[in-house]
Amino acid sequence: MARDATKTALELEPHQIILRPLVTEKGMHKASRCNAYAFEVSRMAGKDDVRRAVETLFDVKVVRVNIQNRKGKPRRARFRKGTTNAWKKAVVTLDPEHRINFF
Repeated sequence: MARDATKTALELEPHQIILRPLVTEKGMHKASRCNAYAFEVSRMAGKDDVRRAVETLFDVKVVRVNIQNRKGKPRRARFRKGTTNAWKKAVVTLDPEHRINFF
């Protein structure tokens, strides 16, 4: 049975939780239509941690947080097989009167 990485006594700072914004075509479409922004977050962070980090870093009101654990993809280089790293994605929906500008 796998251990849940979100249940630790370690308290992460907001800049350690949000690793980078995911600026993709799909993400920009969701940002303009649904006011939802995607971030790559620390694998140890939970929904409450992500909510607190986004609200403090960007000074916005968060309505909802959805989290996905993304598996690493299988890759091959010559005769070696391996996988890319697994990572965690958070989609954060903001209050309609708040926006985040990445550019």
